[in-house]
Amino acid sequence: MSRTTTAVERVRAAYARMAQVDRPEVWISLRPQAEAERDAAAVDAKVAAGRRLPLAGTVFAVKGNIDVAGLPTTAGCPSYAYRPEADAPAVAHLKAAGAVVLGTTNLDQFATGLVGTRSPYGAVRNAADPQYVSGGSSSGSAVSVALGIADFALGTDTAGSGRVPAAFNGIVGLKPTIGLVPTEGVVPACASLDCVTVFARTLPEAERALSCMASPSGRQLPALEQRRPGPWRIAVPAPAQLGELDKGWPEAFRTAAAVLADAGAELLPIDLEPFTEAAAMLYEGAFVAERYTAVGTFIDEHAGSADLDPTVAAIISRARDIPAHRLYADNEKLSSLRTRALASLNDADALLLPTTPGHPTIAEVEADPVGANARLGRFTNSTNLFDLAAVAVPVGEVNGLPFGVMLIGPAFTDERLARIAGLLTAPPLRLAVVGAHLSGQPLNGQLLALGGRLVCTTTTADAYRLYALKTVPPKPGLVRAREGGGAIEAEVWQLPAEGLGALLASLPRPMALGTVELADGSLVPGFLCEPEALDGAREITTFGGWRAALSALPRSADPR
Repeated sequence: MSRTTTAVERVRAAYARMAQVDRPEVWISLRPQAEAERDAAAVDAKVAAGRRLPLAGTVFAVKGNIDVAGLPTTAGCPSYAYRPEADAPAVAHLKAAGAVVLGTTNLDQFATGLVGTRSPYGAVRNAADPQYVSGGSSSGSAVSVALGIADFALGTDTAGSGRVPAAFNGIVGLKPTIGLVPTEGVVPACASLDCVTVFARTLPEAERALSCMASPSGRQLPALEQRRPGPWRIAVPAPAQLGELDKGWPEAFRTAAAVLADAGAELLPIDLEPFTEAAAMLYEGAFVAERYTAVGTFIDEHAGSADLDPTVAAIISRARDIPAHRLYADNEKLSSLRTRALASLNDADALLLPTTPGHPTIAEVEADPVGANARLGRFTNSTNLFDLAAVAVPVGEVNGLPFGVMLIGPAFTDERLARIAGLLTAPPLRLAVVGAHLSGQPLNGQLLALGGRLVCTTTTADAYRLYALKTVPPKPGLVRAREGGGAIEAEVWQLPAEGLGALLASLPRPMALGTVELADGSLVPGFLCEPEALDGAREITTFGGWRAALSALPRSADPR
């Protein structure tokens, strides 16, 4: 995350950035700078006293339908406003981790919309081009991050509100499994489907914030089936099933899929029909009645008020008269579609989709507020109906505007989706292995589980010695020879950058990461051994590699 020397300095930099970009429509309630600085000073004092605060030195924004003590919760409607006595748990967790709240942000009223224009506080303009929509409903939160004001921001996502604005503004949007983050203190849109989401400029920043606000008392992790070893398996629909996309978007989507394939992922076909059919049901079916349950009475009592966005009011008011039998019928249909959708995912680790089919201008949305909005939910609306997790990431630009894709997977596969998304946001790294991580050896599964892909089998330069260490399971130790030495069989694997980081974090001594010279003279990160571990170890260099040493000696003559 963006960090300066102190939390106070970070707050000052945020307010300076606000003045520089001059986007007042981003905010509904902005805290006075002096008040935010007092909170930041308290964070600095705790850090100075030795407290470990993982988010110290960061600032964040909160969507205006999430409670922040001391600020009005409006949900984008001034006459609906109330002043909460306490922070929503998600906000409280972030503050406890050292992050400082800047204020609450603009949104599509009552979190009903994917455009970012349905607000009496004004349309939130896109961060890259103000003629285009920012995306909703978490519009202000996304733009505050994209403009470099906030390090991260909270949104909500019922139908795509935590992903569409991420795609339109070139940032990351994490939509966790329903229930991982508490929704207490959040004005409901559809209470059974709502999620608190995170925006950030990078995937690690978003994950760090999400880890701090996830509740251990929330929905419990079930026993998940162990994924089959091997490369990541990504479901990619045929172009015809994606429907009409904006100019240049089909090519950009194919490029994203190719990046995953180049990183070692296996691309699988999928039938997208159950996903898109369910997506249409969210607003066209009976499920929209839950929006009336949330705020319908208020809208009826304030009919005709200038505070109410007419499009939002019309959508929610119409839901009042949906008969109960239609909800039962739609639930039955949804259950069938969900069964088909999960079956079509089959053995895939994730489904890759464009986050939206296109990016409209503000003028286009004004001309067709319902139709333009409905198009944007084609790929996002079904996610929560099917109880799936998702992550949206930027993958470049098309026609000068950000282009983004999302990865969708079953509930509680949030971490897996982030690892796969990392292949799109950071180039993979190479790793040379010579022992228990080789193909077929006991620890090779660690590489596969992290999305590793075998690039080639080769040897080191003729300058290494190999020793059998006294470890369980048996491992060799590779050291650079001061003189002599030999060429040792090695495999070069490709890993996501974050996957390599996770592997190193669990690497036991005496193993260490160093630089290994290969036979062709290239230098690759690889596992080496600390010299003190070689006392009493048997040298096996003459075998030319670990597998050769294991097979050349009888089992009773363990190379150790």
